[in-house]
Formats: sequence, C-alpha cells, structure tokens
Amino acid sequence: MIRIAVEVDRDRVSDAGFDARGCAAARAAGSAVVELVRGAPLLEAARVTPSAVADALGGLSPERRHAADLAADALHGAIGAACRDGAPRLASSERRTLVAMSGGVDSAVAAHLALEQGDEVMAVTLQLWSDPAGDGTLSCCSPHAVREARALAHGMGLPHVTLDLRGDFRDQVVDDFLEGHGAGLTPNPCVRCNGLVRFDAMVALADRLGAARLATGHYARLTCDAHGPLVRRAADPAKDQAYVLARLSPSILDRLHFPLGELEKPRVREIARAARLPVAERPESQDLCFLAGTSGPEFLRRHGARARAGQIVDTRGRVLGAHRGQHLFTVGQRRGLGVSAGEPLYVVRKDPERGQVVVGPRSALARTRVEVGGATLYRPGSEVDSVKLRYRSVPVPSRVEGSPAAGRHKRLVLRLGEPVHGVAPGQVACLMRGDTVVGVATIRASDPPPTPTPDKEEPVAV
Repeated sequence: MIRIAVEVDRDRVSDAGFDARGCAAARAAGSAVVELVRGAPLLEAARVTPSAVADALGGLSPERRHAADLAADALHGAIGAACRDGAPRLASSERRTLVAMSGGVDSAVAAHLALEQGDEVMAVTLQLWSDPAGDGTLSCCSPHAVREARALAHGMGLPHVTLDLRGDFRDQVVDDFLEGHGAGLTPNPCVRCNGLVRFDAMVALADRLGAARLATGHYARLTCDAHGPLVRRAADPAKDQAYVLARLSPSILDRLHFPLGELEKPRVREIARAARLPVAERPESQDLCFLAGTSGPEFLRRHGARARAGQIVDTRGRVLGAHRGQHLFTVGQRRGLGVSAGEPLYVVRKDPERGQVVVGPRSALARTRVEVGGATLYRPGSEVDSVKLRYRSVPVPSRVEGSPAAGRHKRLVLRLGEPVHGVAPGQVACLMRGDTVVGVATIRASDPPPTPTPDKEEPVAV
C-alpha cells in the first residue's frame, strides 16, 4: 500500500509526502514520487507516469514494476483531490483547452484536434463508479477506465487530472435511478449525469486550471441566437448526442467545445489512425456506465430495489399472469412478458401502488398528448416545434399547450402532431426548435382511464 499526499499552492506542488507498507520497492517508489513532484509545476506533476517513477529508481524488474504503478496511481489520486478542493489557481490562457478524456477514440481525437490547432491541452477523467460485481473494463468511468485514460493522455504528452465524483454520482444519479424504478418510472441517468454532475465539475476544474474551454468527444454542436448559446444536433444523425446534453445549463455552454460535431464516426476513426492513436479501433461502450458487466434487473436487486410480485392484467383489468416486480418492465416492452395471447402484447402502463403491469395491443400505446414535469424552457414554449421522447427516437412534431414563457415549469402538456407508441414515464423529453434544443423535461405518468372490473365468468384466453 502506498499513500501520497500533496500540497498545491496555485500552480505548483509546494510539498509532498508518502507512506508505504509492503516491499522495499513500494517504499522506494513512494519516495521517488515525492522527489519528482515536490516543488514542481502542477502540470508537470500531472504528467508523471509509472515509467518515470521506475526510471527515477534506475529501473524496476517486472516483478517489482507494480510498485511504480501503485505510486503513480496514488499521486494522481492526490492531485485530483487537491484539484477538486479548489487548490490550483493557474493563470488564464485563451490557448489552453481542457479535454474530457474517457479513454475511447472520440475523446482521444478531440484532444488530438486541439493539439493540431496549437492549443495547450490538458486532460481530465471522471471516476464515477466502482462496483466489484460489474466489469470495469467495459465502463467509461471505473478505476480501470481512469488508468487507461490516464495512460492514453500521457502517451499523447498531456497532463492528466482524475476527479473522483463517486459520491456525487451515487447521490444524484444512481439513487435517482433506483428510486425511479421503484416508482414505476424509466429514468434516463445519462441526461441527469451530464446536467448535474459531469459538466459542472469539469468546467469548474477548467476555471481552476486557467483553461478557456472544455472540449469533449460528444457528437453535438453549439449555436447562438439573440438570447445566447444552445445545443444543436450533430451533423451525423446516427451519432447525435444532443439529447443527452439537453439538461446542460446555458450558463456553461459558452465554455464548451464539441470538435466532433461536424464529423461522422468513420472520419473520426480515420483521423485516429492517421495520428497513430492506440484507441483508433477500440469498440464503443454500449451500456450505462454503472451497468457494465451486469444487467439492469440484477443491478436493481443488488442495490436494494424490492421486488414486489403482482399481476399482469390487460387494459380491461383481466388477470393474464403474474410478475416478480413491476420495476423489471418498461412501457412499450414486448418481449419477456411471460404471457401469451392471440395478438402481440406490450406494456401499456404500470401501477406501482397496486403492483400491476398493464398490457395491451400496440394500438393501446398510441399517445398524442404527453404530460411532462420538472421542465426548463430555454426559450418560450411557442418556439417548440418538435420533441424527442427517447434517445434513439426521431423527433416528432409537437407544440406546448398555452405557449408558456421561458423558465422553469412544474408541469407542461405537449400535443404531438402524430401518434407515438411507447411513451415511457421517467424518460426525458427533449424539446426542439428545428435541430436546436430549446427545453428539457421529464415525462410524467398520465392519469390512466379507470380499470374496469372484469366479469368473473368471462373466459380469458392466455
């Protein structure tokens, strides 16, 4: 075990110390780190690699190399803690860019493009989750992912800072995810994470490091109208991520840069190959970061979601079967219902109070009226002309009832220009003006029609 402590005074590491237990190599590595960073500029300390630690010791044999890895990891944890506490105060520079580095090809190309245009580039990676039951190699924010992102940044010659936001992420995102499922909702944690955890922390770090902008590998663009900046859809519709950025505060948009917004994914990989980036062929992560290596139902079970068994009923209230927990279903779901009928059945709605899952034909899913809550309109509601109701869905024509003013609203009603099937309470409604995000809200469960009591003698085919 190696423990490193640093004291940061504005732009330098003014002091450092270590404590080590274990083999002689561990104690030597801890001492070497202290000698490397004490009195050094903060950005130079943020470039220290395991190889630099090993070299400072005259080289380490393969069986002792772990000591250099541990010491470097401890150092960067200490630098990250100092950065989060607000200790650094670097002079501002218009040519300094902080890049959010996940360890994937998109963020690496974002950093490469910033270097190509002559910027002084620094990297930051967020550690958001650590779960021994998951697979950290598949997550973008696990301890494993942090080490890989740091190695990538160092390989590109960049100083790297790790911010440990696991507490904030648990409080703001994971707990909301668990509570939402318990209440019969289908939350979207990515939108919440970007809006409440990730970007605020990274922009605050950019301020402390004197960076004029924060660049990320998101596929989105920024635009500006008479009232200020807004998020705009990416040029590549297949990769567009404006939806997951819909909750970003307009107050920070001026600080953001999305260099991939005008590019398509094949072109991004071409740039990575030409730059000989080691992640050029790395596959994309598909799971929610905290679900990597596990399933949604298993995650909910391990983290305290109580499985309340109940009935599966049709829209007339007839019992078709049983389920082991309504949180295991989402509106619009067809597969895995555990019941059969003469026509395909879909989850139409959920009733967490009764513990019921209501199923019906696809036609029962159609909605032209959607209630939303917790709404923020960045522009007046009269400017909304479409809404995106799921991340991968196509925007549908829509208007906001009553033409509300810009600002926050507890409840709004959207009128859709065409029926939409599978509108899931808890999901995000991304309000659009053309290809620009002008508002965000959370879909609410509309009051369902009363469920009739079936005739007990009426036969039911299942």
